[in-house]
Amino acid sequence: MSDLSCHYPQMRFYSAKVSLGTTSLISQINVAALDLSYYRRSSYQKPRGFTCFTCSNNASGQHLPNPSCFEKEFIKRGKKEHHLWRKRDSTGSGQKALNLVRIVSKLPNEKEAVYGALDKWTAWETEFPLIAVAKALKLLRKRKQWTRIIQVAKWMLSKGQGATMGTYDSLLLAFDMDHRVDEAESLWNMILHTHTRSISKWLFSRMISLYDHHNELDKLIEVFADMEELGVKPDEDTVRRVGRAFQKLGLEDKQKLVLSKYQRKWKYIHFKGERARVRIGAWEE
Repeated sequence: MSDLSCHYPQMRFYSAKVSLGTTSLISQINVAALDLSYYRRSSYQKPRGFTCFTCSNNASGQHLPNPSCFEKEFIKRGKKEHHLWRKRDSTGSGQKALNLVRIVSKLPNEKEAVYGALDKWTAWETEFPLIAVAKALKLLRKRKQWTRIIQVAKWMLSKGQGATMGTYDSLLLAFDMDHRVDEAESLWNMILHTHTRSISKWLFSRMISLYDHHNELDKLIEVFADMEELGVKPDEDTVRRVGRAFQKLGLEDKQKLVLSKYQRKWKYIHFKGERARVRIGAWEE
């Protein structure tokens, strides 16, 4: 009886007293009534991926489970997720940028001292801290520390990092504000020959603004000619600067040609609380 209860825990056992004939002998017979609703299959099937060492097999080779097996929980382990498109870790880049600005601000204006301090700042980095350097350049730009921008940007470019249009724009602006037109011109020639088809409109505008600021009108018109040759449409500020340059050089016909070709014909103004579209020059007439 104990064997049955061991192998079949869902069985329900009933005791029945049976009287045998005229004798006073009453024998107690245990009649096992099996509730086969739980066992719908003829043989017990083990869960996949699970090996039970407490179960046994009968004489015919049929698997007989142990009741203790049902008390165990089956834990399915999920697959480890791999982030294939994980972005570069930028944790702490803001603090690194502040530290870089503090370090650079205390240094003398010597190339060896600045480059040595920057190399020491990146000595323990496994990857070049490009995000931190970009943030540091923005901070230096807000503080108008043009010499430091030139030093940090040149150091970064010497490491083969950060050769983007944003870096070139910051460097050209720093050259403009620091009155280093020759270095700006050499950088612009390098950009023009290296990134001929990918120079943006605002980078052309930056160089035209630089030449206009230093009153080099002939070079300004050369940059505008390259801009037209590459099919880059100038913005309104560039059109006004080029038109003013032609006027100063005494070329009014070319000024009118540029203004008629690139200047906007319409503009929007607010009149009595509404947005109205008017032709440019209509108020002067």
